[in-house]
Amino acid sequence: MSELDGLRWAMAEERFAGRDYRGAARLLAEILGDDPGNVSARLLLARSHFHAARLTRAYDECVVLLEQDPTEPYARLLMARTCERLNRPVEARAHRRLLAIMSGDDAVFGE
Repeated sequence: MSELDGLRWAMAEERFAGRDYRGAARLLAEILGDDPGNVSARLLLARSHFHAARLTRAYDECVVLLEQDPTEPYARLLMARTCERLNRPVEARAHRRLLAIMSGDDAVFGE
């Protein structure tokens, strides 16, 4: 990560912590423009979109994350929660089922 991206990362984390999710997303998109394989930045971007109720964007970022790493547990959970909010219960349940299998914890079904 370049020095500029390190500064952007710190600012994005600060904005996310301050609930400025759209501001964080702008900075994270810049980081990903330079380094599209940055899983940490993409995960925080997906979370930023989710918290800003930009659910289609959160969904799209989760798709990329899970293509990069299908075993990333937080990305899988975020995808399930995003699908739930998008009223896609069948897809959400499939992601929760995969998460339960990966973690060995049936509690992720929330039932």
